[in-house]
Amino acid sequence: MERIEIDGVQEALERFAHKDVYIHLETTNGAYARHFDSNAYNVGAFIRNAQVRYTQAKIVGHESYRIGLKTENGWIYAEGLTDWEIDKHDRLLMAGHDVEGRLMVSLEISETPFD
Repeated sequence: MERIEIDGVQEALERFAHKDVYIHLETTNGAYARHFDSNAYNVGAFIRNAQVRYTQAKIVGHESYRIGLKTENGWIYAEGLTDWEIDKHDRLLMAGHDVEGRLMVSLEISETPFD
C-alpha cells in the first residue's frame, strides 16, 4: 500500500460509482487497547460483502482522510484512512494505520464479493 494521494483515490472511487459493488468496512482498536491498558474500552465494527450502489464519493483530509459514499438511502463513511492500493483483482483497498503501523480502519470496494 502507498500513502493516500487524494486525486488518485478520488479517481478510483469514481470508477466504482453507479455500479453494484461490494463493501468491506472495518474499524477496530481491538486487542491493542486492552493489551496496553486493561481499563481501555474496546470498540469495533465489521461489514463484509454488503452490496451497495453509490452515486457520489468524496475524500477529504490531510495526512489522515475521510471517505464518504452517498447511497440512495444515506451515507457510508470511513475516517482515519492513510494508505491505499488497487490490487491484482482490481479492488480498491484503503486502510488507516496508527503511528505504530497497526490497522485501525479499512474500507474496500470491489465489483465481486470478497473472499
